[in-house]
Amino acid sequence: MKFWSDSTYGVQPLLTDEAVREAEKVLGVRLPEALLELLRVQNGGGVVDERSAFPSEPNSWAPDHAPFDTLMGIGTAGRAMSLLDTPYLVEEWGLPSPVVLLTGDGHWWIALDYRECGPAGEPPVVWLDADDESEPALAPDFRSFLAGLVPAESFD
Repeated sequence: MKFWSDSTYGVQPLLTDEAVREAEKVLGVRLPEALLELLRVQNGGGVVDERSAFPSEPNSWAPDHAPFDTLMGIGTAGRAMSLLDTPYLVEEWGLPSPVVLLTGDGHWWIALDYRECGPAGEPPVVWLDADDESEPALAPDFRSFLAGLVPAESFD
C-alpha cells in the first residue's frame, strides 16, 4: 500500500547513510529500521489519506484516534520541521526525553519513546500531549504503528 502523498511540502533531500549517522548522533539514539526504510523512499512529507490516523484511547485531538498526516524527515532543507528539530522542540514544549518526534503541532506529538528501551533499543510509539501532560502508548514499535494506520475518515 502506498504511504507517501504527492505533496512535496516537508520533503527533505534524498536520505544518505551519512545523514542517518549524523541524525543518530544529534538525537543520541538508533533510529528504527522500519522508519529508515520509509525515509529512504521519500525523506519526509505528507502521508496518503488511507494511512492518516491511528486508533487510540481518548486524547486532546479526538476520542478514538491520533492524526498522522505527515512524517518528518531528516534534514535541514526548507522551512518544514525535521527529526533533527527534536532536541529544540523537547526543550521548548517541556516534553520527556529521550524521544524522537515524528509529527505534531506543539500541543501534541507522536514520538518514538526511548526512555525504557534505551538509545539502542526498539522504542514504542507514543502520543505526547504538552497541554495535559498525558503520554498514552500507541504501538509497541514503529513497524506495528505503520501496520495500524487507517484512514482518518473512518472515525466520526
